[in-house]
Amino acid sequence: MYSSQFDDDQAMMSEINMTPLVDVMLVLLIVFMITLPAINHAIKIDLPRANAQASSTKPEVVSISIKENGQIYWNQEAVDDAQLKKKMTAAAQQQPELHLRADRNTRYERVAQVMAGAQQQGLNKLGFITEPDHP
Repeated sequence: MYSSQFDDDQAMMSEINMTPLVDVMLVLLIVFMITLPAINHAIKIDLPRANAQASSTKPEVVSISIKENGQIYWNQEAVDDAQLKKKMTAAAQQQPELHLRADRNTRYERVAQVMAGAQQQGLNKLGFITEPDHP
């Protein structure tokens, strides 16, 4: 008799009582419904009006190309190291974007020298241009 009653209690305990879970979910739903308007509350102010055109000027772009033999081109114009430094110094006033193109077989040392020279002159906007890989 004792064992059959014990088995019935175990069967009842193995089922999950869903009522407390539903109660918790309803309380959470009410809490979120109350706090949502407070989160989205905005202060209404009368902002001043002005007629201004959006700036459509794009920053200047300078293309620096390095051939396999180490020859450097500034916007398709061949330059040596001294000319490159002068051009970078002059360009630092306008802060152009530098687009660096290097031949696949160019020594990394040469690319690093150009990058270091640009940084020393204060040119920080530098991008590498590559060709897409076509399978």
